[in-house]
Amino acid sequence: MDAIVKHQQQTADQAGKKVENQADDHTKDRPSREDAEAAVRTLIKWAGDDPTREGLIDTPRRVAKAFGEYFSGYGADPAGVLSRTFEEVESYDDIVIVRDIDVTSHCEHHMVPVIGRAHVAYLPDGKVVGLSKLARLVDIYARRLQTQETMTAQIADALESVLKPKGVAIMVDAVHHCMTMRGVKNKCASTITTQFRGAFRDDARLEQRFLASINASK
Repeated sequence: MDAIVKHQQQTADQAGKKVENQADDHTKDRPSREDAEAAVRTLIKWAGDDPTREGLIDTPRRVAKAFGEYFSGYGADPAGVLSRTFEEVESYDDIVIVRDIDVTSHCEHHMVPVIGRAHVAYLPDGKVVGLSKLARLVDIYARRLQTQETMTAQIADALESVLKPKGVAIMVDAVHHCMTMRGVKNKCASTITTQFRGAFRDDARLEQRFLASINASK
C-alpha cells in the first residue's frame, strides 16, 4: 500500500512539474510590454498616422494597458471561481437563474468588441454557488478572444464540470461590431446562442421556464 501511495505521489508531482514547465514556456514566449507597444506604433503607421505626434505619443502605452484589461480572462481560473459551494440551502432544489449579465468580449476574427447580455441557469444537485460567481464566470470567458458560440459552450462546460448540477441553461444575446462597423454594416443585428444541458435539454418544461424567466418584465 505504501508503495502505491508513493507512486501516486510521484505521478502527481511529475504532473505538477509538467504544468509548471508549460506555464514557464508560455511566459517565456510572451512578448514584453515594450514589444506590445512597438506593435501598436506599427499599426498606427500602417493606418496612415504618425505615432510620434502629440495626440498619439502615449497611445501605445494606453493600448497595451487596455489589452491587459480586455483579455484578463486568460489569467483567471474558471474552476477556482466556482470551487466554493454551499450545501446548507434548506433543501432548495429548483432553478437558479442570474439574468442580464453584462458581456464585453472581443471577436477572435477581427478583434473588435462583442457587447451583450448573458443569462445563466442551473438546477442544483445538493450544492449551490454564490450568485456573483456566475457573473464572474461569464466575465472570465468573455475577456478572451472569442466566438460567441465557443464562449456559450465554455460557460456551460465549466458549470457542469465543477457544480455537477442536474441541468444547465445558458443564453447569450450580443451585438458583434465586426458586423456593425465593417462588412455588412448591419447595426440592428444581434446574435443569440444557447446551451441546454441535462434536465434543461431533456425536459421541455424546464427549458420554457428558463426562457420565460429571462424574458419576464421586458
